[in-house]
Amino acid sequence: MFPTLSFPFGLSLSKPLFRFLTRAAREERLSTGAARTVCGMMAVLFLALTATPVHATRVKDLGTFQGLRVNQLTGYGIVVGLAGTGDDSLEYATQGMKGVTQRFGLSLPPGINPALKNAAAVMITAELPAFAKPGQRLDITVSALGKAKSIRGGTLLMTPLLGADNAIYAMAQGNVAVGGLGVEGNDGSKLSVNIPSAGRIPGGATVERTVDAGFANSPQLVFNLSEADLTTAQRVAQAIAGTGIAARATDAVSIAIDAPAGAETRATLMSRIENLEVDPADAPARVIVNARTGTVVINGAVRISPAAVSHGKLTVSVKEAQRVVQPEAFSRGRTEIEEDSTIQAKEEGSPMFGFTGASLAEIVKAVNAIGAAPSDLVAILEALKQAGAMKAELVVL
Repeated sequence: MFPTLSFPFGLSLSKPLFRFLTRAAREERLSTGAARTVCGMMAVLFLALTATPVHATRVKDLGTFQGLRVNQLTGYGIVVGLAGTGDDSLEYATQGMKGVTQRFGLSLPPGINPALKNAAAVMITAELPAFAKPGQRLDITVSALGKAKSIRGGTLLMTPLLGADNAIYAMAQGNVAVGGLGVEGNDGSKLSVNIPSAGRIPGGATVERTVDAGFANSPQLVFNLSEADLTTAQRVAQAIAGTGIAARATDAVSIAIDAPAGAETRATLMSRIENLEVDPADAPARVIVNARTGTVVINGAVRISPAAVSHGKLTVSVKEAQRVVQPEAFSRGRTEIEEDSTIQAKEEGSPMFGFTGASLAEIVKAVNAIGAAPSDLVAILEALKQAGAMKAELVVL
């Protein structure tokens, strides 16, 4: 079975046949009519290949529909079963433990403050995704709130998780998985690996309430781009309108889509829209500089107008030393130590180099030729922008 070459529009051709047609046409072994057929097939293949969009991106990768968002949940709970690494006798941990015991009809006598070295007060955080239904499981993060040294090996007691409206949307419980480790010796020496006071519980929460996304009965569907761009918004609107659905870009982010009401109808429509392919607009010219790590990133849209650059490097070194001063013979002086400082300044000369409508490849070539360090490159780019030779946004992180 020969491998097959697949092309757009449902066209396919086996590799042996493709080689034969090419060789036969080149060597003129076919008749005039067959040669014309071969030329026609090659032309169709060429047009099919060139008609395929190279930079097409799915609409679902450019943004999300309004209302389809995650919701943050948080809760306060108690982790028990710790090996003496808990909160000891902190007041809020004690109050939390009293609340837990009162649920089971156990009330601690007044004035009794139990030592809770085996328990810790924690905060629980989770994200409730769109369309989450009751009974589904969520991953949660558990973080110590007080002085607990480690929650490794602990068990989170049943805790409600609240939303921004202070309503309960999930219930959390389970064994905490901690990737960190902390140990302490009797002499006070300590060893800590990662963060032992925080951990996760995979599937540790159960959804109890559904959040209404609001897309089923809204006047219209709204698709929001992840990055604001007027050209991309117009192209997305045109791609949607090309399928017979009324759509218009209301600004650089949002595309309003007319759609019939009803969850099922709109879900089908949204699925069709998400899989449309669009050529997004080219990113604006931008240079990203990370001052902490010395990383410089230049995108392909950056262009530099004709300019000449000469970048020198000044190095100042200070060397401190001490020397012993001996008194003269038979004198009453004594040996002293004096400070000896040496200061040197050195400026490295650098030949001037020029940019003439430089593209990204030419910029990289010029910088590599002079051996500029990242800090030197940042200084050169800043000077080019101030001189008006670089029409790009300079972002410093």
